[in-house]
Amino acid sequence: MSIITNFLRSLLLSVIFSFTAPMLLIGGFLLSVSLLAYIPGLQTITDAIATPILEFLSIFGSGTPLGGLFVICSTFSVVGALFEVYAYYRCQILR
Repeated sequence: MSIITNFLRSLLLSVIFSFTAPMLLIGGFLLSVSLLAYIPGLQTITDAIATPILEFLSIFGSGTPLGGLFVICSTFSVVGALFEVYAYYRCQILR
């Protein structure tokens, strides 16, 4: 029974980290770009950087960038779970 518990715990951690990693990466990048907009003379450059990223995210989110971010994070989460299941399966076979 502890094997299933360890597997589920590992799977849950993998799903959580796979979900939060792209959110922190994209969110951190957009946060740094928005903070650079407060420097005089850089606002046009930061707008040129942030606008295509927000448009890209809005494509996946049916018009909202936040929805697109959640869709991308959910996809990464599913892929992370699939990799975890595959790694667990390979570990069990190679024993």
